[in-house]
Amino acid sequence: MYSIVVPIYNEAGSVSELHRRIVSVCTALGAPFEVIFVDDGSTDDTAKRLQTLRPLTTITFRKNFGQTAAIDAGIKQASGDVVITLDGDLQNPPEEIPKLLRYMTEHNLDVVSGWRKYRHDSLMKRFTSRGAHRLRSLFLNDGIHDSGCTLKVYRRHCFQDVDLHGESHRFIPAILKLNGFSVGELVVEHQARTSGHSNYSSNRIIKGFVDMIGLWFWRNYAHRPLHLFGGVGVTLVGAGASLLAVLAVARLVWEYPLSTSIWPLVAVLSILAGLQLFITGLIAEVLTKTYYSEGRKPYTIKSVVNHD
Repeated sequence: MYSIVVPIYNEAGSVSELHRRIVSVCTALGAPFEVIFVDDGSTDDTAKRLQTLRPLTTITFRKNFGQTAAIDAGIKQASGDVVITLDGDLQNPPEEIPKLLRYMTEHNLDVVSGWRKYRHDSLMKRFTSRGAHRLRSLFLNDGIHDSGCTLKVYRRHCFQDVDLHGESHRFIPAILKLNGFSVGELVVEHQARTSGHSNYSSNRIIKGFVDMIGLWFWRNYAHRPLHLFGGVGVTLVGAGASLLAVLAVARLVWEYPLSTSIWPLVAVLSILAGLQLFITGLIAEVLTKTYYSEGRKPYTIKSVVNHD
């Protein structure tokens, strides 16, 4: 069964056509399907248009919580073995879905992400996306050119222990790859927006960058935070102690005046900051062990095979 999840925000001009094309594509696939539209607090006539569409499951938010929350709610509602996500503005053609599904099957992948190689967006949006790709490659190295493309197909089991928050919908491939799932990418068509307006803003860029840093930390240090905080702490303590030793020698040998120098203060502050970071690492280590002692595991199991 296929579950098609679409986050919607003020897309009254496109939802009817989008729904018609999704139903047409899924009917041609010859398998059971469900269509889930998540109305993310729309203020136009989107809600009225959704009431006229069949078949459709509609999730309506009380207010605008953002695309990540809408995708998360839709995925949690989905009951299909394969979950398909795409935008509600018709820039992701539903007709590309069968191509992604074939690629997933042929390469035995858990995730296939669309790549809008030839985009029909503003110059500023393309420039920002390219910069985001470079930063994502530096911090996450997920191997994906266009993680921001909503058109993706997933096997349902990928989201068994995954909760999306912030602006993390852009990093779903990286999150799932971190959990051991196989991720692929395929070039898809991208069409120009014909109605409504883009909700892209500088605020979303900042939130996305912060989430990317958080994911980088989680990938590298979630299971061993003491390595980061403790390592930096020991380095600062060592640097501060070394500086005090140098100052002591300078005072005894060359009569260097310490009372009018800022360096003794720098050394002491370095030692204190190092000790504080080291203690923070110890506390984080305890919290991490407590977290996983409650039945959670820092790994996922793909299969268990018994050889009789």
